[in-house]
Amino acid sequence: MSIQYESRYAIGPNEAKTFDTQKLRDAFLLQDLFTPEKIQFVYTHYERHMVGSAVPVKEILELTSIDPLKSEFFLSRRELGVVNVGGAGIVEVDGVQHELDNKEALYVGAGDKKVTFASKDATKPAKFYLNSAPAHHAFPDKKVTRETANVLKMGSPETCNQREIYQLIVREVVQTCQLQMGLTILKPGSVWNTMPAHQHDRRMEVYLYLDLPADQAVAHFMGEPHETRVIWVKNEQVVVSPPWSIHSGAGSSNYAFVWGMSGENLDYADMDKYGPADLT
Repeated sequence: MSIQYESRYAIGPNEAKTFDTQKLRDAFLLQDLFTPEKIQFVYTHYERHMVGSAVPVKEILELTSIDPLKSEFFLSRRELGVVNVGGAGIVEVDGVQHELDNKEALYVGAGDKKVTFASKDATKPAKFYLNSAPAHHAFPDKKVTRETANVLKMGSPETCNQREIYQLIVREVVQTCQLQMGLTILKPGSVWNTMPAHQHDRRMEVYLYLDLPADQAVAHFMGEPHETRVIWVKNEQVVVSPPWSIHSGAGSSNYAFVWGMSGENLDYADMDKYGPADLT
Protein backbone atom coordinates (compact mmCIF):
# COMPACT_ATOMS: atom_id res chain seq x y z
CA MET A 1 0.00 0.00 0.00
CA SER A 2 1.39 3.40 -0.95
CA ILE A 3 0.48 6.54 0.93
CA GLN A 4 -1.18 9.24 -1.11
CA TYR A 5 0.12 12.75 -0.52
CA GLU A 6 0.28 16.25 -1.92
CA SER A 7 2.31 19.33 -1.06
CA ARG A 8 0.92 22.80 -0.44
CA TYR A 9 3.40 25.61 -0.35
CA ALA A 10 3.24 28.55 2.03
CA ILE A 11 1.25 31.60 0.91
CA GLY A 12 1.79 35.07 2.38
CA PRO A 13 -0.86 37.65 3.29
CA ASN A 14 -0.12 39.93 0.32
CA GLU A 15 -0.62 37.08 -2.13
CA ALA A 16 -3.79 35.87 -0.39
CA LYS A 17 -5.37 39.32 -0.76
CA THR A 18 -5.52 38.78 -4.53
CA PHE A 19 -7.29 35.39 -4.37
CA ASP A 20 -10.85 34.87 -5.54
CA THR A 21 -13.07 32.33 -3.79
CA GLN A 22 -11.83 29.29 -5.73
CA LYS A 23 -8.15 30.12 -5.27
CA LEU A 24 -8.75 30.62 -1.56
CA ARG A 25 -10.39 27.21 -1.29
CA ASP A 26 -7.68 25.54 -3.37
CA ALA A 27 -4.98 26.97 -1.14
CA PHE A 28 -6.43 26.49 2.34
CA LEU A 29 -9.30 23.95 2.26
CA LEU A 30 -8.85 20.14 2.34
CA GLN A 31 -12.12 18.62 1.13
CA ASP A 32 -11.70 14.84 0.68
CA LEU A 33 -9.33 13.72 3.39
CA PHE A 34 -11.09 10.56 4.59
CA THR A 35 -11.06 7.72 2.04
CA PRO A 36 -11.71 4.06 2.97
CA GLU A 37 -8.66 1.77 3.01
CA LYS A 38 -6.21 4.64 2.46
CA ILE A 39 -3.70 6.78 4.29
CA GLN A 40 -3.54 10.31 2.90
CA PHE A 41 -1.44 13.34 3.78
CA VAL A 42 -1.13 16.96 2.83
CA TYR A 43 2.39 18.24 3.43
CA THR A 44 2.07 21.94 4.18
CA HIS A 45 5.04 24.27 4.21
CA TYR A 46 3.73 26.10 7.26
CA GLU A 47 6.11 24.77 9.93
CA ARG A 48 6.26 21.64 7.68
CA HIS A 49 3.10 20.52 9.44
CA MET A 50 1.45 17.47 7.86
CA VAL A 51 -2.31 16.83 7.93
CA GLY A 52 -3.62 13.38 7.13
CA SER A 53 -5.96 10.48 7.72
CA ALA A 54 -6.04 6.70 7.93
CA VAL A 55 -9.36 4.94 7.31
CA PRO A 56 -8.96 1.18 7.71
CA VAL A 57 -12.06 -0.88 7.02
CA LYS A 58 -11.10 -4.51 6.47
CA GLU A 59 -7.39 -3.93 5.93
CA ILE A 60 -4.63 -2.99 8.36
CA LEU A 61 -2.94 0.17 7.11
CA GLU A 62 0.75 0.80 7.77
CA LEU A 63 2.30 4.25 8.07
CA THR A 64 5.36 4.33 5.84
CA SER A 65 7.66 7.14 4.81
CA ILE A 66 6.97 9.30 1.76
CA ASP A 67 9.46 10.83 -0.63
CA PRO A 68 9.44 14.43 0.73
CA LEU A 69 10.63 13.15 4.13
CA LYS A 70 13.77 11.48 2.71
CA SER A 71 13.77 9.12 5.68
CA GLU A 72 13.76 5.36 6.22
CA PHE A 73 10.57 5.46 8.27
CA PHE A 74 7.88 8.09 8.78
CA LEU A 75 8.72 9.03 12.37
CA SER A 76 12.47 9.11 11.90
CA ARG A 77 12.51 12.86 12.58
CA ARG A 78 8.82 13.51 13.28
CA GLU A 79 6.17 13.23 15.98
CA LEU A 80 2.56 12.23 15.34
CA GLY A 81 -0.80 13.06 16.85
CA VAL A 82 -3.79 10.77 16.22
CA VAL A 83 -7.42 11.57 17.02
CA ASN A 84 -10.06 8.97 16.18
CA VAL A 85 -13.20 10.62 14.79
CA GLY A 86 -14.92 7.38 13.70
CA GLY A 87 -15.70 3.96 15.15
CA ALA A 88 -13.46 2.11 17.60
CA GLY A 89 -10.00 1.35 16.30
CA ILE A 90 -6.51 0.16 17.16
CA VAL A 91 -3.21 1.93 16.60
CA GLU A 92 -0.23 -0.40 17.01
CA VAL A 93 3.16 1.21 17.59
CA ASP A 94 6.20 -1.07 17.48
CA GLY A 95 4.13 -4.00 18.73
CA VAL A 96 2.18 -2.12 21.42
CA GLN A 97 -1.57 -1.81 20.77
CA HIS A 98 -3.53 1.31 21.71
CA GLU A 99 -7.32 1.10 21.46
CA LEU A 100 -8.93 4.41 20.56
CA ASP A 101 -12.65 5.07 20.79
CA ASN A 102 -14.34 8.04 19.17
CA LYS A 103 -12.65 11.36 20.07
CA GLU A 104 -9.75 9.72 21.89
CA ALA A 105 -6.17 10.66 21.06
CA LEU A 106 -2.71 9.13 20.89
CA TYR A 107 0.65 10.89 20.84
CA VAL A 108 3.39 8.95 19.04
CA GLY A 109 6.95 10.12 19.57
CA ALA A 110 9.85 10.42 17.18
CA GLY A 111 11.86 7.27 16.55
CA ASP A 112 8.98 4.78 16.59
CA LYS A 113 9.40 2.67 13.47
CA LYS A 114 6.24 0.69 12.74
CA VAL A 115 2.78 2.23 13.10
CA THR A 116 -0.39 0.50 11.88
CA PHE A 117 -4.08 1.37 11.93
CA ALA A 118 -7.04 -1.02 12.17
CA SER A 119 -10.79 -0.89 12.82
CA LYS A 120 -12.42 -3.11 15.43
CA ASP A 121 -15.65 -3.36 13.37
CA ALA A 122 -15.60 -3.04 9.59
CA THR A 123 -19.25 -1.90 9.61
CA LYS A 124 -18.25 1.04 11.83
CA PRO A 125 -14.71 1.84 10.67
CA ALA A 126 -12.33 4.03 12.59
CA LYS A 127 -11.34 7.37 11.07
CA PHE A 128 -7.94 8.36 12.34
CA TYR A 129 -7.16 12.05 11.89
CA LEU A 130 -3.40 12.60 11.77
CA ASN A 131 -1.20 15.62 12.42
CA SER A 132 2.59 15.46 12.28
CA ALA A 133 5.42 17.92 12.85
CA PRO A 134 9.22 17.77 12.84
CA ALA A 135 10.67 16.65 16.17
CA HIS A 136 14.13 17.06 17.69
CA HIS A 137 13.59 14.78 20.69
CA ALA A 138 11.92 11.41 21.32
CA PHE A 139 9.13 11.64 23.91
CA PRO A 140 7.07 8.64 25.13
CA ASP A 141 3.87 7.56 23.41
CA LYS A 142 0.73 8.39 25.37
CA LYS A 143 -3.02 7.83 24.97
CA VAL A 144 -5.34 10.65 26.05
CA THR A 145 -9.11 10.46 26.52
CA ARG A 146 -11.61 13.22 27.22
CA GLU A 147 -11.49 12.12 30.87
CA THR A 148 -7.71 12.55 31.08
CA ALA A 149 -7.51 15.71 28.95
CA ASN A 150 -7.23 19.20 30.36
CA VAL A 151 -10.72 20.70 29.98
CA LEU A 152 -11.58 24.38 29.60
CA LYS A 153 -15.17 25.64 29.78
CA MET A 154 -15.44 28.79 27.71
CA GLY A 155 -17.99 31.28 26.37
CA SER A 156 -21.62 31.88 27.26
CA PRO A 157 -25.11 31.50 25.76
CA GLU A 158 -25.36 35.28 25.52
CA THR A 159 -22.44 35.45 23.08
CA CYS A 160 -23.37 32.21 21.26
CA ASN A 161 -20.00 30.60 21.97
CA GLN A 162 -20.50 28.28 24.95
CA ARG A 163 -18.08 25.40 24.46
CA GLU A 164 -15.81 22.86 26.08
CA ILE A 165 -12.18 22.67 24.97
CA TYR A 166 -10.46 19.33 25.51
CA GLN A 167 -6.70 19.87 25.45
CA LEU A 168 -5.61 16.40 24.40
CA ILE A 169 -2.01 16.80 23.25
CA VAL A 170 -0.64 19.87 25.04
CA ARG A 171 2.34 20.26 27.36
CA GLU A 172 0.17 20.10 30.50
CA VAL A 173 -0.93 16.59 29.44
CA VAL A 174 1.73 15.16 27.10
CA GLN A 175 5.38 16.01 26.46
CA THR A 176 5.87 17.02 22.82
CA CYS A 177 8.43 18.89 20.77
CA GLN A 178 6.04 21.30 19.06
CA LEU A 179 2.83 19.49 18.13
CA GLN A 180 -0.41 20.33 19.95
CA MET A 181 -3.91 18.97 19.35
CA GLY A 182 -7.31 19.22 20.98
CA LEU A 183 -11.05 18.99 20.57
CA THR A 184 -13.65 21.73 20.94
CA ILE A 185 -17.35 20.87 21.28
CA LEU A 186 -19.97 23.61 21.03
CA LYS A 187 -23.12 23.52 23.12
CA PRO A 188 -26.52 23.46 21.34
CA GLY A 189 -27.49 27.02 20.46
CA SER A 190 -23.86 28.15 20.21
CA VAL A 191 -22.20 28.65 16.84
CA TRP A 192 -18.99 30.70 17.31
CA ASN A 193 -16.01 28.38 17.71
CA THR A 194 -13.79 31.14 19.04
CA MET A 195 -14.65 34.76 19.62
CA PRO A 196 -12.80 37.02 20.05
CA ALA A 197 -10.94 35.82 16.99
CA HIS A 198 -7.20 35.44 17.38
CA GLN A 199 -3.95 34.82 15.58
CA HIS A 200 -0.62 33.52 16.81
CA ASP A 201 2.33 34.43 14.63
CA ARG A 202 4.44 31.85 16.44
CA ARG A 203 2.27 28.88 15.45
CA MET A 204 0.22 27.71 12.51
CA GLU A 205 -3.05 25.81 12.99
CA VAL A 206 -5.38 23.42 11.22
CA TYR A 207 -9.11 22.93 11.89
CA LEU A 208 -11.04 19.70 11.20
CA TYR A 209 -14.78 20.38 11.42
CA LEU A 210 -16.91 17.51 12.78
CA ASP A 211 -20.43 16.46 13.76
CA LEU A 212 -21.95 18.88 11.28
CA PRO A 213 -25.23 17.76 9.63
CA ALA A 214 -25.01 17.22 5.87
CA ASP A 215 -27.27 20.18 5.12
CA GLN A 216 -25.37 22.59 7.41
CA ALA A 217 -22.03 24.42 7.06
CA VAL A 218 -19.49 26.53 8.93
CA ALA A 219 -18.27 29.92 7.76
CA HIS A 220 -14.56 29.84 8.61
CA PHE A 221 -13.07 33.31 8.85
CA MET A 222 -9.40 33.81 8.00
CA GLY A 223 -7.03 36.52 6.80
CA GLU A 224 -5.41 39.47 8.50
CA PRO A 225 -7.60 41.21 11.09
CA HIS A 226 -8.30 44.11 8.73
CA GLU A 227 -8.41 41.99 5.56
CA THR A 228 -10.68 39.07 6.44
CA ARG A 229 -11.95 36.35 4.12
CA VAL A 230 -14.43 33.50 4.53
CA ILE A 231 -14.35 29.84 3.48
CA TRP A 232 -17.55 27.78 3.70
CA VAL A 233 -16.74 24.36 5.17
CA LYS A 234 -18.72 21.11 5.36
CA ASN A 235 -18.47 18.11 7.68
CA GLU A 236 -15.04 16.41 7.90
CA GLN A 237 -13.30 19.13 5.92
CA VAL A 238 -10.12 20.86 7.06
CA VAL A 239 -8.91 24.45 6.89
CA VAL A 240 -5.19 25.21 7.04
CA SER A 241 -4.62 28.47 8.94
CA PRO A 242 -1.29 30.27 8.37
CA PRO A 243 0.45 32.03 11.28
CA TRP A 244 -0.48 35.46 9.90
CA SER A 245 -4.19 34.65 9.74
CA ILE A 246 -6.96 34.94 12.27
CA HIS A 247 -9.11 31.86 12.74
CA SER A 248 -12.69 31.95 13.84
CA GLY A 249 -15.91 30.45 12.59
CA ALA A 250 -19.66 30.37 12.91
CA GLY A 251 -21.86 27.42 11.98
CA SER A 252 -25.45 27.15 10.89
CA SER A 253 -25.79 24.61 13.74
CA ASN A 254 -23.61 23.54 16.65
CA TYR A 255 -20.67 21.28 15.80
CA ALA A 256 -17.24 20.16 16.99
CA PHE A 257 -13.75 20.56 15.63
CA VAL A 258 -10.27 19.16 16.15
CA TRP A 259 -7.51 21.74 16.22
CA GLY A 260 -3.86 21.04 15.64
CA MET A 261 -0.89 23.40 15.93
CA SER A 262 2.85 23.43 15.50
CA GLY A 263 5.47 26.12 15.81
CA GLU A 264 8.01 27.56 18.21
CA ASN A 265 5.76 28.18 21.22
CA LEU A 266 3.95 25.59 23.35
CA ASP A 267 2.08 28.20 25.41
CA TYR A 268 -1.58 27.60 24.48
CA ALA A 269 -2.60 31.06 25.69
CA ASP A 270 0.01 32.86 23.57
CA MET A 271 -2.27 34.63 21.09
CA ASP A 272 -3.27 38.06 19.86
CA LYS A 273 -7.03 38.59 20.24
CA TYR A 274 -9.34 40.61 18.03
CA GLY A 275 -12.94 41.23 19.07
CA PRO A 276 -15.83 41.77 16.64
CA ALA A 277 -15.31 45.55 16.70
CA ASP A 278 -11.66 45.10 15.68
CA LEU A 279 -12.33 43.10 12.50
CA THR A 280 -12.99 44.35 9.00
